[in-house]
Amino acid sequence: MRVLGLEIPDAGPVFVGVLTVHVMAGLTGVGSATLACLARKRPGRHPWWGRVYLWALGTVSVSAVVMAVIRWPADVHLAAIALVACGLAGFGWWARRRHRPGWPVRHAIGLGGSFAALLTGFYVDNGPQLPVWNRLPHAAYWLLPSGVAAVLIWRALRRYAAGVNGPQRAAASPAARPAPPR
Repeated sequence: MRVLGLEIPDAGPVFVGVLTVHVMAGLTGVGSATLACLARKRPGRHPWWGRVYLWALGTVSVSAVVMAVIRWPADVHLAAIALVACGLAGFGWWARRRHRPGWPVRHAIGLGGSFAALLTGFYVDNGPQLPVWNRLPHAAYWLLPSGVAAVLIWRALRRYAAGVNGPQRAAASPAARPAPPR
């Protein structure tokens, strides 16, 4: 069966139902992760969209495992990618909750890496059917999302270290405040 130009395996109505939930959660995850990445890193939009992403990713992971069970062993690699994404997201969430020294680096690497894994799963499964992507070697489906994510995470961490996205942090520091006029 073909939907929007993509070949969908004929594995029965339960598979199609789970796949529908999986696709909706995946779209929600991509959108919410993008919005969390673009939001300023402070209370408000960033953590709110981050929570939406975590719930969407959890749904993607559970549905990927169910689909892998239905189509064993054809989809087992996709379930593994989803579980890696879920584990990375859990690591990033835990780093933020624990607030140990260096937590922003672990938070960014964990959640950024989980987003890269989410996109990797999509491209590994659908890349051969997508325009432009279908011309790339198979290894590109596995490597490109992580390569792009590594550059973006590195850039975000450099901006964080420079204080570009954290003016509230600098304002809270007594050393950052100018001396009052005499």
